[in-house]
Amino acid sequence: MKFRPLHDRVVVRRLNAEEKTAGGIIIPDTAKEKPMEGEIIAAGPGARNDAGQLVPLDVKAGDRILFGKWSGTEVKIDSEELLIMKESDIMGIIEGTVAKKKAA
Repeated sequence: MKFRPLHDRVVVRRLNAEEKTAGGIIIPDTAKEKPMEGEIIAAGPGARNDAGQLVPLDVKAGDRILFGKWSGTEVKIDSEELLIMKESDIMGIIEGTVAKKKAA
């Protein structure tokens, strides 16, 4: 199934959280916090301003981003856990790194 977000919404795949602490202690799955870092899978065309003109998004598919802890709506598309959120929920783009896919 293909999914295309509308307006200023984006589809985000969460990136893996660290498995160990800096001291080498392994963190069990039940104690891990959900990561606030992700990769944009798809982005809508943009929002319309008061004049009705389309304002394109600042992010694009493939960007690695940082978002708020409680941002977005969790959905399951093709048996993959993803987030759908508005561009305004994104805090910023992490530049200079390549996103790692979440292990299945």
